[in-house]
Amino acid sequence: MNASRKPEVLRRRLLAIANDRMREEPTILLQGPRSVGKSTLMQTIADNVGAVVIDLDDLETRASVADDPALFTAGPSPVLVDEFQHVPELLDAIKAELNRDLRPGRFVLTGSTSFSTLPLTAQSLTGRLHRIDVWPLSQGEIEGTTERFLDALFADTRSLLTTTTSSVTRGDYARRILAGGFPLAIRRSVPARGRWFDDYVALVVERDVLELSKIRQRTELPRLLARLAAQTGQVLNIAKAGEAVGLTADLAERYTTLLESAFVLYRLPAWGRTLMSRTVAKPKLHLRDSGLAARLLRLDEERLLGLDAAALSDFGHLFETFCVNEVLKQASWMDDRPLVGHWRTHDGDEVDLILEGSGGRVVGVEVKAGSNVQSGDFSGLRKLRVRLGSSFAAGVVLHGGRHSREVDDRLYAMPAATLWA
Repeated sequence: MNASRKPEVLRRRLLAIANDRMREEPTILLQGPRSVGKSTLMQTIADNVGAVVIDLDDLETRASVADDPALFTAGPSPVLVDEFQHVPELLDAIKAELNRDLRPGRFVLTGSTSFSTLPLTAQSLTGRLHRIDVWPLSQGEIEGTTERFLDALFADTRSLLTTTTSSVTRGDYARRILAGGFPLAIRRSVPARGRWFDDYVALVVERDVLELSKIRQRTELPRLLARLAAQTGQVLNIAKAGEAVGLTADLAERYTTLLESAFVLYRLPAWGRTLMSRTVAKPKLHLRDSGLAARLLRLDEERLLGLDAAALSDFGHLFETFCVNEVLKQASWMDDRPLVGHWRTHDGDEVDLILEGSGGRVVGVEVKAGSNVQSGDFSGLRKLRVRLGSSFAAGVVLHGGRHSREVDDRLYAMPAATLWA
């Protein structure tokens, strides 16, 4: 990772996408975790069009907008509103404006809580608002490269093969996992980054989650989050996490949903075209940033690179979350975004990430932290290939080693660094 680059001024892949959507949609919403770079992206858009951002994180501005939302939404297009969720009444004023004028590029919003937490307003803007997910920085954005991994998986997987040995070591992967992709975190020293993650958790819990809902056991929420972080890259067991911190299953479910609405974590759903009766229906859990997950687990580089069973397990789960997140970042940039999920059967066959594109073409990604890929690592992908037939476009095992190769028909082994190389 090139530490000399300043992430806050890097060109985000989403900038061009947002500009394109503004030419097509009356309202776009850039939604994602707090401190992920949404405001910087919004300011760049504002600079390009000569507009002013209405910042609702500013208390004085928030009060003024809440007093008279229609005054602010009636300005010249585009109207740019940062952190719209602080004044949800603003969306009613936007609806009224769009009833009069539905031209593209009227409004650009950012939000650090899920739009789906405002169901009545969401219904009122159906067909008039386009959501764009903003993830933490991808490894390609950090390095200044343009990733093509996911596009190639659907189109020409062999083009990703190379005879060049990857120079990325296990230690390099550990450092990337620990750094994550938050712009304000990756430019800090290791001790300062840990403090930043701690402050981030406090901010999200005390500000965003509490704003979403009044919760009874506020002090238990950070503890629940830490227990959920211990399940990243695994099939979700909310009841177990809740029991560990003294919460009922129902309350743990509610709090997990709030953390999901604040974009701290997400549930990767079980995937299947009703193909198999023995498919596990439970989702897998992933934190949206591997660095945050590692901090919640209090893992440092020395511990993460340990060779005892616990360290190897931690590395494997975080490595999976890191790789899955990188693929999903690339999926968020696609014009025709694929359906995503994981596949797992009661017999033990699994594929960590399934992506189904238009026309029903499917690619599978399995993640193995080790450097030595075995034939058994392709078991789930092989069974999926048999069941899907010609709809199966490609299957890849991403690993921590240095070589890529074609293993079998439409099956490949590649270093995880292929994601951004």
